[in-house]
This record gives sequence, structure tokens and C-alpha cells, in this order.
Amino acid sequence: MRAGIDFDKLKDILAPALAEGQETYEFRWVGKSKAMREAGQATTKTLRPDLDESVDFDQSENVFITGDNLEALKILQESYLGVIDMIYIDPPYNTGKDFVYKDNFHKTVAEQDEAEGNLDEEGNRLYKNEKTNPRYHSDWLNMMYPRLVLARNLLKDSGVIFISIDDNEQANLKAICDEIFGEENFVCNFARTTRKGGGSMSKYVSTDHESLLLYSKNIGKKERFYTPYSPEYLKRYSYEDHIGRYFWDTFSRNRQGSSNIYSIKFPNGEMVEKAWIYKEDKFKELLEKGEIRFLEQSNGNYSLQIKQRISTEGQIMRSELRDFPNSLGTERVNSLLGRDIFSYSKPIELLKYLLFPQGKKSLILDFFAGSATTADAVMQLNAEDGGNRKYILCTLDEKVADKSAAQQAGYATIDQISRERIRRAADKIRKEQPDKAKDLDLGFRAFRVDESNFRDVSKAPSEFVQGNLLESVDNIREDATALDLLFQVMLAWGSRLSLKISEQKLEDNTIYSVDEGSFIACFDDRITEETIRAIAQQKPQRAVFKDTSFTHSADKINLTQIFKEVSPETQVKVV
Repeated sequence: MRAGIDFDKLKDILAPALAEGQETYEFRWVGKSKAMREAGQATTKTLRPDLDESVDFDQSENVFITGDNLEALKILQESYLGVIDMIYIDPPYNTGKDFVYKDNFHKTVAEQDEAEGNLDEEGNRLYKNEKTNPRYHSDWLNMMYPRLVLARNLLKDSGVIFISIDDNEQANLKAICDEIFGEENFVCNFARTTRKGGGSMSKYVSTDHESLLLYSKNIGKKERFYTPYSPEYLKRYSYEDHIGRYFWDTFSRNRQGSSNIYSIKFPNGEMVEKAWIYKEDKFKELLEKGEIRFLEQSNGNYSLQIKQRISTEGQIMRSELRDFPNSLGTERVNSLLGRDIFSYSKPIELLKYLLFPQGKKSLILDFFAGSATTADAVMQLNAEDGGNRKYILCTLDEKVADKSAAQQAGYATIDQISRERIRRAADKIRKEQPDKAKDLDLGFRAFRVDESNFRDVSKAPSEFVQGNLLESVDNIREDATALDLLFQVMLAWGSRLSLKISEQKLEDNTIYSVDEGSFIACFDDRITEETIRAIAQQKPQRAVFKDTSFTHSADKINLTQIFKEVSPETQVKVV
């Protein structure tokens, strides 16, 4: 196969004088321009609620999405722009055995799949990215780039993203993250110990760690990253006074390079010149406050000691993560689901460690959710510290392997495993900590990425406006339910999927009240004037109705007149 000619590089080599502009560092690969355009291309998809798969749908504020995470991230842009506190993802590592998405850049899904042969025998759009593929790295980068761009949009200015990866793509991931998030917002490349022992059969060396990249949306909005103290660490702080816990530490330090060298008079009259922790003025201040002591030794000499106090914020994060091997993740999944149901699950201990610095009321996103470790960790940490963290998870309904333990256990797809793990982890909390469980959100609202509920996909629900009230066109799919329509309109208006929804009866109609009446919808085939007037009297900020609910143009005119008269501030839409 003949390789394509890079005329720009050829020009630079053969005729340097023709090269224009100043040279700059740039990371490029085959398909990057298309990947950049994909991040900005709108989606025609929506999220449809799945009540059967949900747990406590009416009350829960957690969200579980099944489907292509690129489409899901696009759908979430309006409703969750700049509100996510933390993102954690564990994407495919591109080992040569992973399945990655073949995204659609220009064509429809059907056109691209037919042209490039992306479909397997069962019609799936995932493919195995083997190392023999000439675009092995490029295909992985093209998958990751638009997803990270969209993910950055969802973060708060103070938000952070953690990404697990190994050496197959760590360098390339670092390069695109530097571009998307900014090199100045790079915080750390953690080295996480993945196993302790073993590896004697490794070809060259035993690889016992992987990377965990941390970026901030805006490093100027972040402070130090603190984590909880371990019981072992706390043992050192064995003293306590009215201020807090501490231990007695020596006040002297290494003399080399120190500027705090001066003489201190000890109780036995000896003048001791050494390098000390603090300057002389600070020493005198701490001595007066009782933070420093002269401790007499058995030989009659004295040692100078200072109270080293424990920080109330926690222990600063360390770049070496030694306490979270993969075996912990395997043990957790095996205990909840059975052996060999899901491989390579991350330990919940790792996720809890990462979650702690984000605060007790943080909103967490994981769009490569796998076995739902993130949801498990959120619930566990909430149970431990009384937090009110919420999560949004997205995973693909990828089929499990034939004849696998998962298939034999009755699971057909990965998302089924994910949801079942959440249910069982929640049941474990209810059983072991019933007093705490009653105050926790242990449910989730399940959604599926699906085609729009509107036949004219060129129009968003927000475009069917009051000016079109006299046009009677049934633009809604026959299988669309009232809840389907409600959530698509909510997403179009930038409302969060977690908002409380109540179903009410008004006259002979069913209405949905969102966020305590700020938004009211009715999608019945026939709506009485009494219902319309009752809705208007509640003075919602927004009200939405189905176009075909009004048989005659006079009914639509009446709708507008009622709201002008009773609640002129209400934004009324007909879809």
C-alpha cells in the first residue's frame, strides 16, 4: 500500500525558504481536524427514560445513561455546562486488544459503516484496535479528543478530571490533555501500584504501576488536594490539647543550606547553636505559646521539641498511590456479583481517595463507567461521612463475551452488569448500615441514548415556538411517551435530569410539574380549557403542550389568550 505524501513536510525539507510563519510545537495525527470538528457538531439524539431499569426514579438525583458516550456528552452540554465538580474516567488503554469507537465525523452512521466496514456480524459499531492497524494510535486519539473537549465544557472552573491510563497511550493522552485543558492546568501524573508481587514471567521487566493524570479546569481556582488520614498515620499524633492532635517533633534541622542558624539558651545554661525549623522571632513566639518545650533527658541534657499539629483539612495527596492495587477491585466485584463477571475493575478505595478532596456535595461524572466503580464509591463514601455526592454515569450496552461467566450468570450487556452492581452495593449499605442508609440516595434514574422523539430532527424542541401555534403538524414519533417528550424538552431548555418531577391530575388531564412547578407540561391528546386555565393559575416559568392536543386553530388561539390574561410572564411552547 502506498503511503500518502505530506506535501507540507516535503516543502519544508526540499525548500525551507518556502516555509512561511514561525515554527511552533504542535501535536498532530491523522484525523485530528475531523476529531476537532466532531466535538462541535450537534447531535440529533436524545435521552429516553427507562423506568424499568431505574431504582427510586421519582426521588433519586443520580443518573445512569446507556449508550454512546460521545452522543451522551453532547446531549448533556446545555443542562450541565460548567456544573461538574469532578470527572473520573477509565478509558480503553489501547493495548491492541481493546475495543474503541469508530466515530462518525461527516456521514450518517449507516453511510460510514457501509463505506468503512465498521459493523461486525451482529451490527455493532465497536471494533478491536489491533497494533497492526496503521492508524493504531490515531484511531484511539480520534476517539478520545472530542470526548475530552466536551468533558472540559461540563467542568466547573474549580473542577478537575482524573484519567487512568497505562504506557500504551500515556504520552499521547498527556499531549492532548495539555492542548485541551492547558499545560498550566496540569496538576499531577500519579503512579498507582497495580499489583504487589508476581510478574516473574514478564518479558523484560515487571510493570507494577499505571498512570493517573490529573488536570484542573482552572488551576487558579484550586487549592491543595487533601485526603483523609489513614489510621496508621493518625497513630503518630498521640497527644491532644484544646487546639487539636499533635506529636512532639525535634526543633532542630539539617544545618546545610539553612538560614535559620542561631543560638538558644537551654535550661542548664548551655548555649546551643544549630539550624532550627523557624527563625528566632518565631521560636520566641512559639515558646511563649507553649508550642515548644525543653525536655530533660535521663543523662541531664535537654532536647528542644515542637508540637507538630495535624491539619484539619486532611493529608496532602501524594503522587505515589501504593495502597490501591487491582486486587482490591477484583475482590469487590467478586463479592458483589460473583467471580469473573467483570475484569479489571478499579478499586473503590482509589475512587474514594480521589473523591474526598472534591467535597461532600460534589457532582461526579464518569463516561467510561464500566462496572460502575464510581457509583459504588460515591455511595460508600456518602455512607461513611454523611456526604451528599451525586453521580452521572454513562456506559455502552456492549455485549458480553460468548460463553463468559457474565453470560452464564444471565447478563447480556455491560450496562446490565453496571446497574446490577449499583443495586447490590446499595443493598449492602442498607443491610450493614440501616441507620445511615435511610438518609442516602441509593437509587438512580436510568436513561438510554436514542433517536429524537421528533420526526423533524432538524428542529430542537425549543424551536417549536408560540409563533407556530396555528400549524397543526404531528411531528412526534408514535412510540414517544409523555415522559420521553418531557425529558427531551427539559434537556433542550437546559434543565438537569435530576430535577424533581411530580405527576398530577387536573380535570381529565395528566400534567407533569418539574422543579416544584417552575415548569409544567401536559402531553394528553385532548386538553380542556379548565386544565389550561388551572396550569396558568400556577404561574409557572414555562409551560409546554403537544401540538396535536388542539384540534382546531381556535383552541390554540384560546391557549395563548388564557396565558396572556392569567400568567403573561409564562413562556409557552407547543411541540
